[in-house]
Amino acid sequence: MKAYLALISAAVIGLSACSQEASKPAEASAPTASAASEAAPAPAPAESAPPADAPASGAASANSAAAPAAGNCATTVEANDAMQFNTKEIQVSKACKEFTVTLKHTGTQPKESMGHNIVIGKAEDMDGIFKDGAGAAATDYVKADDARVVAHTKLVGGGEEASLTLDPAKLAGGEYKFACTFPGHGALMNGKVTLVD
Repeated sequence: MKAYLALISAAVIGLSACSQEASKPAEASAPTASAASEAAPAPAPAESAPPADAPASGAASANSAAAPAAGNCATTVEANDAMQFNTKEIQVSKACKEFTVTLKHTGTQPKESMGHNIVIGKAEDMDGIFKDGAGAAATDYVKADDARVVAHTKLVGGGEEASLTLDPAKLAGGEYKFACTFPGHGALMNGKVTLVD
């Protein structure tokens, strides 16, 4: 029950941080769980572009893949205060011995209210990774020593960045995804990781 309440509280904090309205005084009554779920935006289909008024980096659209240039074994993924990554796909070259993904938080909110990370795992493991990570605030919402996690960054706030490095061979033989495991973010902040020639 405590984990459930913590998850709802985190979602309410995250939604209030994303609000376009001025912040409400502290004495205003807190929304109920049903109000929080009604206020939560529905996940957008993978093919839809972010809203025109949403803050975005402009470096890449939500539909473009974060693809390495020929011989390049690194890419940068940007995240913002509107709970969006600037890509829905990370392409990892098989030719690389190591591949580095840098997460750049282009927003201004602190990590306590709008933190982002990148966690890579098999598609079928992501629900368990989210569930176990929800109570792991001390380890950036990633369960310590979780064998299902291929690689992950630390949690970053606005203006910060972090990197992860992985062996592309770990991505062979399965469908892999990346997501932000900060509570309430994974439904919107996710994509696929593709191994390419």
